[in-house]
Amino acid sequence: MSSPKSATRRSTLQALGAGAAGLAMPAIARAQDRPVRVGYAIARTGPWAAGAQVTQEPNYLLWADQQNAAGGLDVQGKRRKVELIGLDDRSEIETCIRSFEKLMGSDKVDLILPPWGSNANFALAPLANRHGYPMLAPTALSRKLIDMHLPYFFSFLQQPDRMMQALVDMLVAHDTKTIAILYMDDLFGLENFAALNAALKKTSIQVVERKGYPLGVKDLAPTLRTIKDQNPDAFIGITYPPDTILASKQSKEIGFNPKIFYASVGTAFPVYRSVIGAGIEGVSGMGSWNPKTSAGAKAYFDAHKAKFGKEPDRWASGHAWAAMEVLTQAVAKAGLDRKALRDYIAKNEHPTIIGKVRFDGSENVATPGSVGQWQNGEFEVVWPQPMATSKLQTPKPAWA
Repeated sequence: MSSPKSATRRSTLQALGAGAAGLAMPAIARAQDRPVRVGYAIARTGPWAAGAQVTQEPNYLLWADQQNAAGGLDVQGKRRKVELIGLDDRSEIETCIRSFEKLMGSDKVDLILPPWGSNANFALAPLANRHGYPMLAPTALSRKLIDMHLPYFFSFLQQPDRMMQALVDMLVAHDTKTIAILYMDDLFGLENFAALNAALKKTSIQVVERKGYPLGVKDLAPTLRTIKDQNPDAFIGITYPPDTILASKQSKEIGFNPKIFYASVGTAFPVYRSVIGAGIEGVSGMGSWNPKTSAGAKAYFDAHKAKFGKEPDRWASGHAWAAMEVLTQAVAKAGLDRKALRDYIAKNEHPTIIGKVRFDGSENVATPGSVGQWQNGEFEVVWPQPMATSKLQTPKPAWA
């Protein structure tokens, strides 16, 4: 039989416990009602901005708007508004890393969205993995990054070996004898250049010129004239958006017009069509979708154009939206527990506007390498044949 003193103590503890539970329940409710805080740093200024502001940040803004218009992001059956916290990384690796360190460390955002480009993703991925944040990257084209085996990193783009093998297969199928290669001297350029050379070794195609160039190049005409003098069947430019436009404009100026003119990244951008004008006809590059490829792709294309008054690009924009689709599906099923999110993304096949996406480690192994080409105002998928929306036009028409 307990004493009155012990009974009183027991009653007090029960009352304290009930009070604590009463306090905890509103706290849990408040946490469930607060916005989902989604943080990222991306280039709004500097040389990366041309790609980032076409391919990625518009998709982040469109996604947040669509989620909030639906009542919020579905978090295991409960809708919660999305709060985007976006920063300018100024096209600087150090600024990018410092920004994400703050977002994941002191700010403790619920989710992160990746920066633009292979270099920034290569630098950030180990940090995001250490903090345990799933990182769904639509513009990281790096086999080296895939081979780091970071469990929280997922790359949506087709990797260099897949993209360059598709290109070489297309060249062989169209009886290409000689090519010249111009490449950006950084991670993106070097990895794709190496993958291209590896694929070419299995063919009889002769490379008449291999030439690298630095970030920020202002004049490619001397190199292009040298290449023109060798009269290759195909020109392959592994180039960033400003350089893709520069190489195209200067090729037009000097009358360099091979049977196949391939340059990327940036060829699939609507701004490329605007700047080059009618001369875009027959220009090829990296591309994997357009509004014809699926009903979902058409719906996305129309929504993007309605919100921003401009079209998305026909390669990585689609992969960026696919990444947002996968993230949305994962949060609906697994909530905001980041380990559960990672496991859901890693273990399942995901329907997206670029088709089904499935990961082997960090790599999307479901999307084949592909080539696109401007034809009658649309960037058509021309290779491989099973996913093509049109046949390759060759020889390329003269620059208009």
